[in-house]
Formats: sequence, C-alpha cells, structure tokens
Amino acid sequence: MRQRLTILAVLAILPAGVALADDDCFVPMADWQPREAVAQMAASNGWTVRRIRIDDGCYEIRGQDAQGRAFEVKVHPGTLSILEREDEDGDEDEVPGRTHPRTGED
Repeated sequence: MRQRLTILAVLAILPAGVALADDDCFVPMADWQPREAVAQMAASNGWTVRRIRIDDGCYEIRGQDAQGRAFEVKVHPGTLSILEREDEDGDEDEVPGRTHPRTGED
C-alpha cells in the first residue's frame, strides 16, 4: 500500500515538473555568449532592440522587426538560437528547427 502511494505521488508531480523544465535554459554561465553577441544577432536579423534581459536562464529580446512589428524572442544563451517568438498581438510563432532550451539540441 505504501509503495502504491509513493508511485502515485511521483506520477502526480512528474508531469508538472517536466512542463516547467522545458521553459528554462540550463546552461552554465561559462558557456554563455556575451550580451554583445546577442545584440549583433538581433542586428543581423534587422531588429531594433529595446531591451535584452535574462529570463528563466535564457536571453529575452524585446524590440521591433524590420516591418516595425513589436516582438519578444527567447534566445538560447549558448547557441543564440531562437527558442520562441511572440509578436505584439500575443501570437506565438513556431520556430523551425527549435532547439531544446536545456540541451541546445533539436
């Protein structure tokens, strides 16, 4: 009986923990690209940057794209790959070839 309760408790907690972990980037600071590299990546995409900050262990860029649309982008701190993009209207865009935030792999 005790073993069943332990298994049920683990199963009840597991999905919530896995869902939360996917939103974070777990990269050692020694492996991070510098903030200047993030700004250069944004400029090469034609973006005007309003703010670069760190959120959930990832870089987050807020700015405007070349068409003048406001956006927010989550960027992997080690690879500078785009993990998630949200436009001003709140729509999240699928990012082709999105890498896993924790591992940096597809």
